[in-house]
Amino acid sequence: MSDKRLVATGVIGMVVAALCCFTPLLIALFGAIGLSAIIGKLDYVLLPAMAIFFAVLIYGIAKRHRA
Repeated sequence: MSDKRLVATGVIGMVVAALCCFTPLLIALFGAIGLSAIIGKLDYVLLPAMAIFFAVLIYGIAKRHRA
């Protein structure tokens, strides 16, 4: 994977994870469709996902810097 693609993947993944994690819209949406019981467990998935995408972003930037 090229360094530009790694950086793009990291940025896009972090933005999506952050929006899902910090947006009240997601809570309202889950409540509207009857999945409000899942809201308490979202942090177990979204925070590690954000950390993984952050690591991909840092790796891509480091790879770009070395080249």
